[in-house]
Amino acid sequence: MEREEILENALNGDINAFQTLFAGFQHQLKSYLYRLLTDRNDVDDLTHDTFIRAFDKISSFRQDSSLRTWVFKIATNLAYDHLKKLKRWPADAQDQGAALAIGSGKIAETFRIVHQTSNAGAYDMMEHIDFCFTCISKTLPIENQVALILKDMYDFQVKEICLILDKTEGIVKHLLHDSRDTMTEIFDNRCALVNKNGICDQCSQLNGIFNPKQDQQEQRMKLELVKASKKFDRAALFNLRTILVKGIDPLHSSGTDLQDIIMRCTRTSIGDVSDFFEPSLRKAD
Repeated sequence: MEREEILENALNGDINAFQTLFAGFQHQLKSYLYRLLTDRNDVDDLTHDTFIRAFDKISSFRQDSSLRTWVFKIATNLAYDHLKKLKRWPADAQDQGAALAIGSGKIAETFRIVHQTSNAGAYDMMEHIDFCFTCISKTLPIENQVALILKDMYDFQVKEICLILDKTEGIVKHLLHDSRDTMTEIFDNRCALVNKNGICDQCSQLNGIFNPKQDQQEQRMKLELVKASKKFDRAALFNLRTILVKGIDPLHSSGTDLQDIIMRCTRTSIGDVSDFFEPSLRKAD
């Protein structure tokens, strides 16, 4: 069956046809929502809610954009409603997370258990950069974060982002420029991979904890980001980071479970999660 026929069936209320189309970008949608929400349970809930709301409103889809763009707009609105109840992350959120883990034997032990027992519990320097990118993007206003991630991570065109955010092209371009400047500035002050004064716990401490026999300098020098740090300016280094991060799926990678548990610790430290040891994690006590 041709895609046009499947879309026509979906527009006529065929939920199986709509599911077929939705499945074509569901994986990417969940990855996008994780970068916004940083919680896998919330991602699952909002993905389900997006599917239900999009199918309920499918008759209003006028095909003035791709179905993917239209569905991402619905998902973005749901994510915005969720995120506006929370505070923006401070630039030192990772430091607060590290302090919480260091001060709690239970949390540190949970990290070790996930690392030792999970098939997705590896520590990888490239995934660490993805983790940092997500944390730093959380310091941005929601619209800035959405524009940046859609454009730089998922290759949405500016005109598509205009539809998703209901903003003019000029405003979207301003959001992108401002977001990149802010991200670049924070990375410049934090990144221990390219700056001797960097304070990032992910690369300055965790690599040594989870990979005690690994030659850290050797691993770092494998990264183009590190090789280029002495040659390129800050903006170029930010572009290298986006290229690297685009190649990583935060929900399906060798270190997904470890990065997620570290993310939960970070969220707990800044008050986004009231209790690190909620029921889904207490089995690791």
